[in-house]
Amino acid sequence: MVDAIRQATESFWDFLSEIAVLPLLAAIGCHLLKLACTSRAWRNVLAAAYPESRVPWRPIAAAYVSGVGVNAIIPARAGDAVRVFLAHRAVPGSSYTTIVSSTVVLTFVDMALALVVFAWALTQGVLPSLDALSALPSFEYGWAFEDGVIHPGALLLILGVSAGGAWLLHHFWYRLRARVAQAFAVFDPPHRYARTVVTWQLADWALRLTTIWFFLGAFGIPQSVGNVLLVQATMSLATLVPATPGGIGTEQALLVYAFRDIGVARSTLLAFSVGMKITLTVVNVVIGFTAIFLTLGTVRFRRVVQAHDAEAPPPTA
Repeated sequence: MVDAIRQATESFWDFLSEIAVLPLLAAIGCHLLKLACTSRAWRNVLAAAYPESRVPWRPIAAAYVSGVGVNAIIPARAGDAVRVFLAHRAVPGSSYTTIVSSTVVLTFVDMALALVVFAWALTQGVLPSLDALSALPSFEYGWAFEDGVIHPGALLLILGVSAGGAWLLHHFWYRLRARVAQAFAVFDPPHRYARTVVTWQLADWALRLTTIWFFLGAFGIPQSVGNVLLVQATMSLATLVPATPGGIGTEQALLVYAFRDIGVARSTLLAFSVGMKITLTVVNVVIGFTAIFLTLGTVRFRRVVQAHDAEAPPPTA
């Protein structure tokens, strides 16, 4: 794994002087617009959940990009906690349960479109089968499969987590269901969801694919709709199979396998994949921590949370 990541990084640094600057800047611009679209969709979900409160877009956008920035460098989805905390501060009278549930509303379009892209990639026969996955460099979860069958240990882990989640949901559901339902108020009426959420998420996906288009051009890889969708499919698969933090290594192995018949050098593909990930990570971290500083006046998030907890009134019976 370490050798594969090191080789991919070295390919990127060797390729650095050949990167086209204008397409690279265009890709960064599209990525920033993509973040704005997603944050706008989230703001609209929260505005529907709290119609009696004013829900401005800017602090919600700051909360969203702050979470993206933290997730880029800190594992265990720590950025999600940052996002929820800042959004809770931005919406007077909001509850953490509703804020967290509101993020679920944004997953429906993402899951549907990701499945469409993934299904298309499967029809093209470019993605590896289960037998081929464990043989790819950078994949370290072959223990989970034996002759294409899930290992009993992995199956028990999945069942245990599912059972624990079901028990927690049953135990707390009657307390939380009103606040959870509040997050889904944007579906009433349905056309409000289509107009205020789906349109922004479709713009998000259009910009996401356009970002990949410009990155392909920056690294001299043929730009086509098929290649863009292929890159997106490998990124989605690397996320679904969390063999490494952020999919690093896994994503590069998948990309090289998927593009094996395109006629692009392996070193170029590795440089492209690592270069895109490094660029987007740097952009996310810079804009995310800038948003945290502008919102809180500091980037010491834990200190702010501790002060907030100390000032919070005791819970009522």
